[in-house]
Amino acid sequence: MSIHKKEEKKVTTHVLHEMKSRGEKISMLTAYDFSMARVVDQAGIDVILVGDSASNVMAGHETTLPITLDQMIYHASSVVRGVNRALVVVDLPFGSYQGNSKEALASTIRIMKESGAHAIKMEGGEEILESIKRILTAGVPVMGHLGLTPQSIYKFGTYTVRATEDAEAEKLIRDSKMLEEAGCFAIVLEKIPAHLAQRVAENLTIPVIGIGAGSGVDGQVLVVHDMLGITNEFSPRFLRRYANLYDLMKGAVEHYITDVKSKDFPNAKEQY
Repeated sequence: MSIHKKEEKKVTTHVLHEMKSRGEKISMLTAYDFSMARVVDQAGIDVILVGDSASNVMAGHETTLPITLDQMIYHASSVVRGVNRALVVVDLPFGSYQGNSKEALASTIRIMKESGAHAIKMEGGEEILESIKRILTAGVPVMGHLGLTPQSIYKFGTYTVRATEDAEAEKLIRDSKMLEEAGCFAIVLEKIPAHLAQRVAENLTIPVIGIGAGSGVDGQVLVVHDMLGITNEFSPRFLRRYANLYDLMKGAVEHYITDVKSKDFPNAKEQY
């Protein structure tokens, strides 16, 4: 008699809609490589974002702008190979979709074909609507992103909270509805007032994922290096650190160095 291991139900865009409808919060974290993706997926995360934040935490750039489409495909491919359950969403990087819907579709097709990802994410509202619609016609799920959009940081000039003024708040509400009507399966709201984010989430049928957008949304996302304490110089109000891996890892390396210098490593049991 053979015993078959029960497979976990894969998270899809449809599953996320079901979660919102029954009031179950959606968990989302970033990952950029195979090993981290495996850990995060096996822990039971719902969505993994291969974020263009790899530009910051993996490559050391000041902004997300320098990362290329080829680099995003490399990171996405590595993540997909480590995932069994989670929905994998990949950021379209700066310059790969703005102002040219044909280029947006071509960039998306490359990501989907070359990485095996399940969906893409794009920053912006009405300004990129044509690109969103063209991508959706190809059958690719699109996650929107409003509020603080890091790819536009030089336009904003600051990482402060967005949509605190009435005009910007009303535009965000219009854009969120526009993205839903266009066919986006979910929206990320970054660094906006909690009451505004809750209003958007309540008025949309698609899931709304927040980062620095309060608890009234349908789920939360953080950069995994931040929440694990691998990065230690970034401490915004919305970040909760669940570990302090920077000190733990640094201590382990220092211990290793000491053991090598003192000839304690390798010992008799650690050699052939």
